[in-house]
Amino acid sequence: MFPDRLTQGYRSFIDGRFLAERSRYEVLAETGQKPEIMVIGCVDSRVSPEVIFDASPGELLVVRNVANIVPRYEPDGDTQHGTSAALEFGVQALRVKHIVVLGHALCGGIRAFADEQEPLSPGDFIGRWMSQIAPAAEGLGPRKAEDGDGYLRRLEFASVELSLRNLMTFPCVRILVERGKLQIHGAYFGVASGRLLVRDPTTGHFAPVTDTGDERRAMFRCAGD
Repeated sequence: MFPDRLTQGYRSFIDGRFLAERSRYEVLAETGQKPEIMVIGCVDSRVSPEVIFDASPGELLVVRNVANIVPRYEPDGDTQHGTSAALEFGVQALRVKHIVVLGHALCGGIRAFADEQEPLSPGDFIGRWMSQIAPAAEGLGPRKAEDGDGYLRRLEFASVELSLRNLMTFPCVRILVERGKLQIHGAYFGVASGRLLVRDPTTGHFAPVTDTGDERRAMFRCAGD
């Protein structure tokens, strides 16, 4: 049976938001989508880009995978490339102007990699997928017992940095960035606090998007301090 929670949610949507925004949906259906922003986020159910950014229908092109990873450009690989295909669509077909890699606190994929957890299935799909962040972990150096969860936080930031570098391995992304027609951004969402940190491309620091004095002093750097 179809989940009752979804049925009830749909009824609320169709009688509420859809009714209020019906003309927008009709325009989108007739003219197609033209989002200017693409967000690469995590499958974590607590980190929905549409909710975090209070987006209207058609505003964001969202692709989600385990741990918001952007793979390197590998056109000759034998595996399927869902995220790469989404990038191709967003950049080449829709001509988005911004790509945001949205990391987050308490990421289960990051913890699975750092803790070297046992595979959940014989396929070990999570383990093989998360192995892509090995360069980010190597950049942090050995994990120390006294680090506690601080190491996981630093790895979450470092993974966002790695994905930004991987984005630039895609020729279509690199060329448009160099021409000033596309911008790439790193961001990080605190699940418990709701705080959004945005990466400064010059310094590599992640700072709160709401720029108050107290929050400026709480800046984070991907490698940790």
